[in-house]
Amino acid sequence: MKKRVLVIVPAYNEESNIAAVVASLREKAPACDFIVVNDCSEDATKRRCEEIDAPYIDIPVNLGIGGGVQTGFRYACERGYDAAVQFDGDGQHLAEFLPAIVEPVLAGECDLCIGSRFLEKKGFQTSAMRRFGINFLSFLIYLVCKIRVTDVTSGFRASSRALCEFFCENYAQDYPEPEAVMAASIAGFRVEERPVEMRERQGGKSSISPLKSVYFMIKVSLAILIGAFTGERKKR
Repeated sequence: MKKRVLVIVPAYNEESNIAAVVASLREKAPACDFIVVNDCSEDATKRRCEEIDAPYIDIPVNLGIGGGVQTGFRYACERGYDAAVQFDGDGQHLAEFLPAIVEPVLAGECDLCIGSRFLEKKGFQTSAMRRFGINFLSFLIYLVCKIRVTDVTSGFRASSRALCEFFCENYAQDYPEPEAVMAASIAGFRVEERPVEMRERQGGKSSISPLKSVYFMIKVSLAILIGAFTGERKKR
């Protein structure tokens, strides 16, 4: 039986990007289903989804990126998908790289496959300051989990059905990507990376300001260190 994949597209104020993101998924990943999770956008994101006939979930209150993605995981599990992919609604991720991260999961090689822009260093590499932060979080993840993940903040990642079920109950609400890597690894899920290319945000404005970036580093670093002592380690 053919395995089913759901692409989860979290979107908050992405009216200038969502149509192009949906068009790319329809053109370059026609075998995958997708769902836009509109996280109580204040702009015309919902109307744009309706205009292009894109399936969407309209969250009535803003949950943040973690809550939006977790909503997608719940949707995937309720409908029996074999894998789910997080795919940002700002145009940074490229649909042609979906097979690179989905196929290892469907083949049982890993439970979480992260698309890394740093393995082959092609495409947009982000700013030096953000790269410093990513390297620091990667180091913390290695200390805690003994796994090397070069792009811990990448939101381009595929999860197995078992991991989706885990994330339905265990998922950070703010800036969840590094914490999800830690939680999955400590719970015994297999985490790997595959090289992908990304590009800069294609329109609109990022919700992560310089001040929020500082908060992000402090919060996530503490969460990783606390997780090292409180997480339940399992063998799978």
